[in-house]
Amino acid sequence: MTNARRHPRSTTADSVLTEVAEAVRLQEGPPGVRSVLRALRRLAPASTKDLSRATGLPVPIVAALGNELRRRGFVTTQRPSRLTEAGLDLVAQLGMDLSLDATCTTCDGRELVIPDVLDEAVLRLRALMESGPAADMAIDQSHCTAETKVRRVLALLTAGTLPGGSLLLIGDDDLVSLAVAVVGDVLGGPIVEQVTVVDISPEILDYIRKASAGLGTRVETVQHDLRLPLPDELHAQHDVAMTDPPYTAEGARLFLSRAVEGLRPGPSHSVFFSFGGKSPDEMLEVQREIMGLGLVTNGFVRNFNEYEGSGILGGVGFFQHLLTTTSTAPTHAGEFSGPLYTGDKRTRQREYTCVACDARFRVGPGARWTAVAALREEGCPNCGKGPFRPGRLVPAEDPATPAEQPPAPVRAPVQSPVQVPGQQAAPAPVPAPAAPVGRTHGWRPPAEQDRAALAERARPYVTRQADERDLPAIGRFEAEIARVSFGEDAIDDPARWESRLGRAMEKSKEGMIVAHGPGEEPVGWCWVSINQNAMTGDRYANFRSLAVSPVDNRSDVAELLLTAGLEFCLARGITEVVGRVHVGNVPMRTVYRKFGFDPTSLSMKLFLPEGEPEGESAR
Repeated sequence: MTNARRHPRSTTADSVLTEVAEAVRLQEGPPGVRSVLRALRRLAPASTKDLSRATGLPVPIVAALGNELRRRGFVTTQRPSRLTEAGLDLVAQLGMDLSLDATCTTCDGRELVIPDVLDEAVLRLRALMESGPAADMAIDQSHCTAETKVRRVLALLTAGTLPGGSLLLIGDDDLVSLAVAVVGDVLGGPIVEQVTVVDISPEILDYIRKASAGLGTRVETVQHDLRLPLPDELHAQHDVAMTDPPYTAEGARLFLSRAVEGLRPGPSHSVFFSFGGKSPDEMLEVQREIMGLGLVTNGFVRNFNEYEGSGILGGVGFFQHLLTTTSTAPTHAGEFSGPLYTGDKRTRQREYTCVACDARFRVGPGARWTAVAALREEGCPNCGKGPFRPGRLVPAEDPATPAEQPPAPVRAPVQSPVQVPGQQAAPAPVPAPAAPVGRTHGWRPPAEQDRAALAERARPYVTRQADERDLPAIGRFEAEIARVSFGEDAIDDPARWESRLGRAMEKSKEGMIVAHGPGEEPVGWCWVSINQNAMTGDRYANFRSLAVSPVDNRSDVAELLLTAGLEFCLARGITEVVGRVHVGNVPMRTVYRKFGFDPTSLSMKLFLPEGEPEGESAR
């Protein structure tokens, strides 16, 4: 606990909350602004994602609030964000100058801790996720992490619904059925009599069937559109149900209703319900749907679920344990024909402003980009950069004014969001195409003013040639790259990589580049080597490594590293750069593809049986 500054409650401070809330059209009003200030006071320095998780507000809303507070001098311009002196005074005037956090440091507020015996299950589920079907954002899919999958199984065990009995999964793009099977396999036997998966996707169901074979758990898959009632043979047959529905009140009601259809009649049967954070009015609508089904809440854990790719919700969602009562009954006995997914309910577009060039674009139904993620991935059509600041909502049918149209395109280098390999893949840059003359050049060096702007965005981090003092950090980067690329087969001992890189550094440090802050160890690393093609004699560059720690402005740090690496190549007369990437390393493949690299070869691999084939003698 810190010493609190004592200030009388100020009407001026209250007016600041009101003005900021109105400026970003915040549904939560002044209390929402207070929650961000309170979280910033407690967590600083804090990223936008950290604040989103702490407050339950979507990332774009937190970013808009942060920008508004920053313009008023209450939040620092440097990131991760902190309160300025004026911000600290504002917090004190609001009576919130108290730093006290009672969150459990062991479970991080999730109420469950994965025991060591299930570490193997987490690793196996990560591998299954890498080769599984991709998430379909159009139908609100966003895969939960391997740890979340295991925690959901632990929740079933802790509640006493497992072991034994039958489990009904209403939709399973999160592969919880495989988590149940893998946990059982790790523990030495099935923990459920049967798992039934009902999903519309043949790809998901086919993958579940193949991956669950041989794990010892009976998994039944049923392809079915949940807009229709459950098949008769699934009615009233299951002991417990679980669902992670589309993030709309209608989606919650429909999927929970189908779960109730599949449960045995009577009270005290469990339904486990995962959902993303919404505004108070939207959550009231969801809770009314729960009450309408005759379900009661037996437990609620905020930020229990962590998702890959769900940036707008801060990558988290709540987990609710519901119980049936004597009044429980489905609310949708027939066919559902209304809007179901988030995209179905959008009737208005939102304006987004490019922070780099102030060009404005509309996102939503009928616009060029139906979701802001698509705009971020493509980059600003005007300057190729970003990020984008959310603005007002407008009806989709309203024509854009001339001021809202982007100026004529200007060729410029783009911002390059990259993450540490193994983390959730962030949108990577789309380079401005050059006119094809013989070859298409996927990248051009930035102009002087663009280079200066990049350096400013990446502050306080700068690049330099790596040396021996950086080896411990580089060893950790290489170990993480190995884990992402090769999973359990990887050599992931940082000390061994430190030793290897040390020997390589003794021969030459050229092309070894790190990003670091003042007096800090590296937060990013790339390694480019110059080689010669033995068949043609041509010199080329090999992009051997790239990794960036999850600092708040890692996209800018990544662009700084990539730019430094490619400028290193140009300075040595190199006109061709290649990079090898494991097929399972989706983040790095995305970086290569979006930064202008084209796939030119395919590595084929065949595993032969060990030892002599049975029934044959050596020849």
